[in-house]
Amino acid sequence: MNNDEFSKIELLIGNSSRKFSGGTSIMLQLLDYQVELKPLVVVGKHFVPDNINSISFLNFLRIARTKTINGKPRIFYARRNDEMIQALIAKWFFGAKLKIIFSSSAQRTHTNFTKWLMQNMDSIVSTSKMAASYLTSRPADEIIPHGIDVKRFQPPQNKNEAWKRLGYPGSFGIGIFGRVRHSKGIDVLVDAGISILPKYPEATIIICGECIPTDYRYKKQMEDKIKLADLEERIIFIGKQDFKDLPILFQGMKVVAALSRNEGYGLTPLEGMASGAAVLTSEEGAWKEIIRNDVDGFCIPTDNLELTELKLEELISNNDKTKEMGLNANKNIVENYSIEDEARKIIEFAETIN
Repeated sequence: MNNDEFSKIELLIGNSSRKFSGGTSIMLQLLDYQVELKPLVVVGKHFVPDNINSISFLNFLRIARTKTINGKPRIFYARRNDEMIQALIAKWFFGAKLKIIFSSSAQRTHTNFTKWLMQNMDSIVSTSKMAASYLTSRPADEIIPHGIDVKRFQPPQNKNEAWKRLGYPGSFGIGIFGRVRHSKGIDVLVDAGISILPKYPEATIIICGECIPTDYRYKKQMEDKIKLADLEERIIFIGKQDFKDLPILFQGMKVVAALSRNEGYGLTPLEGMASGAAVLTSEEGAWKEIIRNDVDGFCIPTDNLELTELKLEELISNNDKTKEMGLNANKNIVENYSIEDEARKIIEFAETIN
């Protein structure tokens, strides 16, 4: 990118991580909509498709002084510490005219260094009220929740047929999605399933996600329990699935569970809701703010096996109510938590500080 091309750019999107993460996925999905709203470039080429302008950090620094056509500072939108640092380096040492926004999803006490970085931001956005409550060094200026691509994740015409096409046993799919590790609370669903599933032969639990070597022992403990209960064909680990295949999996689920012990935001239950599934979640992430209890599903206290069993059985045994919850959940996401809305709100907020 040369100086003339860069002079037309008004928005810079940080992309410092070489590791694909949930944050990377959100960024990529937002870009499809943001690129239609404002001239932008992504700082960091990792995972960025060819149809989106991107530039390495070093090349950005070489042209950072270039003024915009309209004379206004550029907006630099950062989601990580590294990206805040990059923006400050460009601003303080390379003469870039920038307004820096930091978006925080973390639900934990921030380090003193992160607090110092945030104090040097022009504005702070939080993705949930809970995450905003951890911003003790300075409050959030705006809350913009993450959204779901409702064109990609949408209900099937028929849930039963969608499940049948997946080829798993039974007629009632319960899915849990994400890395197989203790913090995700998958063992809570497994234990509840071992207790409940013998009474409901139509129900099958699908566990979708990668397990890395450090978590093999955790997974093996669950597999041993499942084998002892003779439920190996009813509680199934299917491993990591291709990103493009996830919508089809979500469409087959009548219930999507997310029982994390800690979570930054947590998109998988929202993807389930967009796909017409009722949800069963812990109170981590943003779920307590988004899920309407007994309307979209159930959001229950974290690490509570007894209540997990109770609500799981309620969802399996009352198919009509579970179907109604799935319809309600889809409407909630479409009306309030679409990624198109998130993209628009970010752009609109950026314009208010410039």
